[in-house]
Amino acid sequence: MTEKWMQLSEISPHHTTPAMRQYLQAKMESADTLLFFRMGDFYELFFEDALEAASLLNLALTSRDGAEKERRIPMCGVPVRAVDSYLAKLVRLGRSVSICEQMENPKDVKGIVKRQVVRTVTPGTVLEPELLEDGQNNFLAALCANGEEAAAAFADMTTGEFLTVCVSEASGTLFDEIARLTPAEILLPDENQEGLWSEVKKRFPDTALARRPSDEFDPAYGKETLLQYYRLKTLQGLGELALSGPALGCAGAVISYLRETQREGIPQLGLPRHQRPSAYVALDTNTQRNLELTATMHDKSKRGSLLGVLDKTLTGMGERKLRHWILHPLAELEPLKERLDGVNEFFDEITLRLSLREALKGMPDLERLLGRITASAGNARDVKSMGTTLSLLPEILRIAESFQSPLLQDLQSALDPLEDIAYLIETAIADEPPLTLNEGGLIREGYHEELDRLRDLVRGGVNWIAKLQQAERDRTGIAKLKVGYNRVFGYYIEVSRGQAHQVPDDYQRKQTLANAERYITPALKKHEEEILTAQEKMQDLEYEIFITVRNQVAAASERIRKTADALASLDLISSLAEVAATHNYCRPELDLSGEIHIRDGRHPVVEDLNKQGEFVPNDTRLGENGSRMLIMTGPNMAGKSTYLRQVALICLMAQMGSYVPASQARIGLVDRIFTRVGASDNLVRGESTFMVEMIETAAILNSAGENSLLVLDEIGRGTSTYDGISIAWSVAEYIHDTIKARTLFATHYHELTELGDKLEHARNISVAVRDWHDSIVFLYRVVDGGADHSYGIQVAKLAGLPGQVLKRAHKILESLEAGGPATGATESGAQQMFLFAPVEETGPGPLEKELEEVDVDSLTPREAQAFLYHLKHLSNRPRSGT
Repeated sequence: MTEKWMQLSEISPHHTTPAMRQYLQAKMESADTLLFFRMGDFYELFFEDALEAASLLNLALTSRDGAEKERRIPMCGVPVRAVDSYLAKLVRLGRSVSICEQMENPKDVKGIVKRQVVRTVTPGTVLEPELLEDGQNNFLAALCANGEEAAAAFADMTTGEFLTVCVSEASGTLFDEIARLTPAEILLPDENQEGLWSEVKKRFPDTALARRPSDEFDPAYGKETLLQYYRLKTLQGLGELALSGPALGCAGAVISYLRETQREGIPQLGLPRHQRPSAYVALDTNTQRNLELTATMHDKSKRGSLLGVLDKTLTGMGERKLRHWILHPLAELEPLKERLDGVNEFFDEITLRLSLREALKGMPDLERLLGRITASAGNARDVKSMGTTLSLLPEILRIAESFQSPLLQDLQSALDPLEDIAYLIETAIADEPPLTLNEGGLIREGYHEELDRLRDLVRGGVNWIAKLQQAERDRTGIAKLKVGYNRVFGYYIEVSRGQAHQVPDDYQRKQTLANAERYITPALKKHEEEILTAQEKMQDLEYEIFITVRNQVAAASERIRKTADALASLDLISSLAEVAATHNYCRPELDLSGEIHIRDGRHPVVEDLNKQGEFVPNDTRLGENGSRMLIMTGPNMAGKSTYLRQVALICLMAQMGSYVPASQARIGLVDRIFTRVGASDNLVRGESTFMVEMIETAAILNSAGENSLLVLDEIGRGTSTYDGISIAWSVAEYIHDTIKARTLFATHYHELTELGDKLEHARNISVAVRDWHDSIVFLYRVVDGGADHSYGIQVAKLAGLPGQVLKRAHKILESLEAGGPATGATESGAQQMFLFAPVEETGPGPLEKELEEVDVDSLTPREAQAFLYHLKHLSNRPRSGT
């Protein structure tokens, strides 16, 4: 830190101004957050906060006098009008900010203005639109574990969504749920949870973590907190949540944190919904990533993901619900059939679908608007936008009258017309209100009589003067009485000298002129004072009226939230029907047969990214009556990975309630989907490709069951050929004989095709290719039987390897296929060189001994590099007998 700046710890409260003492008190309440301290039209930052904020936000750093002349207090500031953009930048950089507001109008106060910390902005509690993605929730999560169970609560204060889950701690599915919901911030107990803290930090390194008092995770505390927050007498109405101690504790911790950070502006969350993991298809973190469900692996983009293909929603709340459906496929048959019936109705009834989508087009995000309003952060434009949304409900309700399927009829019943709230907003809020709340222009003319009177005064009071003048003429009988105004005396009543004897007793002489007398009355002076203060009174009254209206809207939050949820579902279901109609998807037949039969299946994303008609469809028959295990061989680039993923995606789409890219599909429900389709070195954790591969494979073998779907690509490729074949062979046998799950098993080891003949429920398939002039043509057609060879050199040729390399590879391949060594004459006739000299009969040397003893798979990258240098040193030493 620069020496001239005074640090916060160096200042004494006894030698500061009253405002600085307020700052020090607010800073004590703000812990390690950056404190935005309101001073007039700016939020100021001081001391170390100023130095950090100036650097992060590129602000001009200034100073003010400290206790010592040569040591000054650093300070910087941001305009109140532009604070949201600065908050957004700081939160994106991982910093939390506390807001200290002026609680009084400085014009009304003599001396120091009262100030108070009103809110702390953290990654999980942001409300600013600049920090939020329309189609994604911004969850705040709380986690805890007690040795037997692990639980979590997820709350999105921007939409009011509140979820809880409780699982066996040994199952590990809690982390999969975190990966699905991607919370922006996670709360963890500060005692006896170091293992949980370390695991969460390792798995989710980019997520903000916060330690909280362990008492806040206590189930008894959680129960009392929920009862108080929702003003309930019992939690029995919350179903399974009332019986889950750890989940109750997490829910209580979330609400406690919201109370602490939002103070008086705590949002009104919906009643917590307890999720049963068994109700959804289990998707571990690797599967979510490998199938690219909501984002691509390489650049985290929505385009190129399943969400990118299926998202034809018209509202942010519809997209959020679509994301939830994709990441939470259903594992139960009846609700799935209801979803598909709803999609089918919109698919068949084109006019119905188009009418609804036209009514939804341009609809503001009702959930997000309600979140800001219930958190006392919504401005007049937010309330007006809600009114705009509610004004669309009559047309949507008219369309909904023709719904036939049970699910759509249920959604129709959930749509509250909210006519009272729509009427309130329409009559109270101006058509184009300003962003700020303290400058007037919020309330519509004619809504409030007193406000209209003040507005008339502000406009100059011309009408009032004319009315007063006529009233005084009638009262006094003085026909030429006039009401006037000047800057010296203000308002006055002027009467000619000849008629002065007719003035009433309440007239008080103020000024004598040559031909007239000027008077004032108590009523006139009172009105004059009203006129002079009318602007300020008008703004204050308008603010009070707006707060009353906003509170009335917030009081209807449960009704509005249910309607918003129904609108989101209608948007989502009609979107799925739109996609199905556009891309020629079919309705899947769902049952519990254990069969997966797909005719002309396509990969939804690959097909969408290619030109129409270019994708080659393929059939799939998997299950008891076909084969539980399909062993797939074929060259690289032929489409094996695309085929594997398309089967998994079709099953997932069917179980989220969507039509699927096929001409026909019958899907026996799966309870879990596992994928092992690639790995990369994790250098930070010191894990090699092979280690990652084995860890993921072990997790699958230890978790999968008979109703699971397994997609395995190139098991064992990260190690030597013989080891790899052995592991892949053994894994395939274990799945076939013990787990008995439906499995797609792709491999480059042609030796594994023997399993297609030896195992009762296994079958070989391959991707067809054709030789053409020393090259190959990929047909992308899956056929029965195994591939006879890998076409590796031909693929290398397509990739552009130099001709000399390809020619040499051919010679080595011919030697190997003839049973010889990987040696032979090079073009120059030179003998093939070995990496190490041949071992003589005297026995292995020190270098060979080192290689025999080292455990390659346990080496970290740094250790492997050091070992290589060590081997190089040994190879340069003279060997005995040479």
